[in-house]
Amino acid sequence: MNAPLVATLGLARHYRTGRGVLRALDGVDLSIDRGETLGLVGESGSGKSTLGRTLVGLQAPTHGSVLFDGADTAGLRGDALRALRRRRQLVFQDPSGALNPRMTLGATLREHLRVQGWTRAAVRERVPDVLEQAGLPAAFAGRYPHEISGGQRQRAVIARAISTDPDFIVADEPVSALDVSTRAQIINLLRGLQRARGLTMLFISHDLSVVAHTCRHVAVMYLGRIVEVAPREVLFATPRHPYTAALLSAVPVPDPVRERQRGRILLVGETPDPSSPPSGCRFHPRCPLASGICAQVDPPMRSLAPGHTAACHHSDKVGSVEAVAQAARGLTALG
Repeated sequence: MNAPLVATLGLARHYRTGRGVLRALDGVDLSIDRGETLGLVGESGSGKSTLGRTLVGLQAPTHGSVLFDGADTAGLRGDALRALRRRRQLVFQDPSGALNPRMTLGATLREHLRVQGWTRAAVRERVPDVLEQAGLPAAFAGRYPHEISGGQRQRAVIARAISTDPDFIVADEPVSALDVSTRAQIINLLRGLQRARGLTMLFISHDLSVVAHTCRHVAVMYLGRIVEVAPREVLFATPRHPYTAALLSAVPVPDPVRERQRGRILLVGETPDPSSPPSGCRFHPRCPLASGICAQVDPPMRSLAPGHTAACHHSDKVGSVEAVAQAARGLTALG
């Protein structure tokens, strides 16, 4: 079995604020196999974007390690760091904010490639080619961001990300600002590029229906930690963490009868402040399955089946959205 292209060991990213230390990432262990697209889901504020930016080197870890191709990326300098930058790129969520409004698309791409060490001759050949790979005419090199549509701007951001021939791309909510038809086009573009280039990708989204069509494996994040990882089909059919079940319960199903039977899991309260996370399991204040041990002991990630891990004291009681929804209804009745 090949070693993963990207892995983290005890990864933490903390920020000092007026209220103390905000633990955006707090002990993340994760691996992404070569050529795989891993989906990363969770509520806003769970740490998804921070993890993505840390994996591509835009933010430095406070503790822990980011391994790329088996090597620790900490401490790289000079040519080694420049070579690594070319191999990992980021597709931003907001294409309008990611493109300089005073630069044409061609100028943006040329600047990006020159910074990465490409020669002027190579840049001239590369710009029209990479625009066409992203589904844009080569003539768009002369256009400014405000002269093209939102979907075309996102294609331009993707063109910049793939221009250096990277091995790894973080796509951070790449379709959240697009309409449904354009969203499908961009997803198909990313999937096509991933297959054609053998890219390894982290696809960040809050929309599980999008992840279902894009990713082979899915990781679920809550309050700075990974709480479940599983193959897509397994996660959707048999979630083993109550938070995963709650997220899945919000995804519409085409059968109205099953929709009613399944039920919706409404979580109690708001996501806790990451500056002061709860003791024990961080999800226990909102969990319908929580018991005394949950408030006292932080559950470790446990292997439940090949490729399926979860951090829950009561993973044997989950197994489906229906099981957690029934427990949630019982708590509501008692309340």
